[in-house]
Amino acid sequence: MASFRILSKSEQFHRNISSVRRQKGVLSMQYGKCVPHPRVCGCCFSTSCPRDARFFTDPTEAVKDIPDGSTLLVGGFGLCGIPENLIGSLLKTGVKGITAVSNNAGVDNFGLGLLLRTKQIKRMISSYVGENAEFERQYLSGELEVELTPQGTLAERVRAGGAGVPAFFTPTGYGTLIQEGGSPIKYNTDGSVAIASKKREVREFNGIHYVMERAITGDFALIKAWKADRAGNIVFRKTARNFNQPMCKAAKVTVVEVEEIVDVGTFAPEDIHVPSIYVDRIVKGAVYEKRIEKRTVQKGSMETPKPKRKADLLRERIIRRAALEFQDGMYANLGIGIPMLASNFINSDITVHLQSENGLLGLGKMVKGMGGAMDLVASAGTKVVVTMEHSAKGDKHKILESCTLPLTGKQCVDRIITEKAVFDVDKASGLTLIEIWEGLTPDDIRACTGTDFAVSPNLRPMQQI
Repeated sequence: MASFRILSKSEQFHRNISSVRRQKGVLSMQYGKCVPHPRVCGCCFSTSCPRDARFFTDPTEAVKDIPDGSTLLVGGFGLCGIPENLIGSLLKTGVKGITAVSNNAGVDNFGLGLLLRTKQIKRMISSYVGENAEFERQYLSGELEVELTPQGTLAERVRAGGAGVPAFFTPTGYGTLIQEGGSPIKYNTDGSVAIASKKREVREFNGIHYVMERAITGDFALIKAWKADRAGNIVFRKTARNFNQPMCKAAKVTVVEVEEIVDVGTFAPEDIHVPSIYVDRIVKGAVYEKRIEKRTVQKGSMETPKPKRKADLLRERIIRRAALEFQDGMYANLGIGIPMLASNFINSDITVHLQSENGLLGLGKMVKGMGGAMDLVASAGTKVVVTMEHSAKGDKHKILESCTLPLTGKQCVDRIITEKAVFDVDKASGLTLIEIWEGLTPDDIRACTGTDFAVSPNLRPMQQI
């Protein structure tokens, strides 16, 4: 007679389980059972359902079954790496009520801006949409719903959706409207708020507050890749990978447009960015404009530079002081404007590693949206330096006792540099004046500052590189 042994509860849990996981057509199974002792054995295997990426010659055919009310994950960053042909095809199909998840809303006459113009988009879930005037008009007039999301958070929400993670905690946005709720998602025609963002759950880990963010998944993902092989594996070109890669894994159906289709084996396995298991449809794009949002042309060497205005000289004063913040071996993220210009004055004797995309969040001058770099200012151990003009037009105070605009980050600034002064910021004691421009006194600074501050006993003239 064969002998048997009784499995423990732990063994039963791990061995007598039969689970099925489906993710983009992947099926994995585990089987276990009690078997005669001593030869206790088990087996596990994973397999994928028979499926191959379908190749299309017409981009409209690849998206014609997208129904009204769909959630679309649209790859790209600005106008870099956007699925131009697929977006154009949606104009032809006329699908409406779209919820578009994208880093941005394109520009007025290109990218997702084309679908905004025809009012095919109902809601945008984005981080930066400041280059689109029509977007701003529709949002403020109550024609468009907008869910503003910090850029890094948006990327992680999509990645989590593809990984099957329902939610996660991040320090980004704590203490701002992202966490507190109340940010307008939709306005009424009279300017009142019709839909406001909800308050986020907050938990504390190791003394730091974190905000819970839910994952994002889509019905369809519209992706722009560089090349695909005939098995459906795809690769991206340089920075066009951006949001395209995680979005491939977070949608029920992934539609990819490529510039070239090559034979299997053209890519080394380790060079494939997204394997075919995540790709459902592929179409070769016929024409790509690849527009540049703001084209800047280098001035000719013989061209006479324009004389600097007073405002330019004051701005340069801030830039030259900000450049002194750079130290050898430092990693620095440069926000748009003065911080980016400060890189022109880095000392040639030191090495600074620069990262120049700062995750802007905002809608332009007319919309009081959260400020830029929400992810960066929430990063522990990062020194945050604000460069700004000391006063607004009409000599209105810009350095205030408390903020009147939505916060980018709560109690995150370490130093403020203006054309008149440099302040150190302490979370407990507030501002301390440490440098002052030549010819000015602390009383002069108090007169143009909207909050009190201490004066360092080592106050010195404002430094310049």
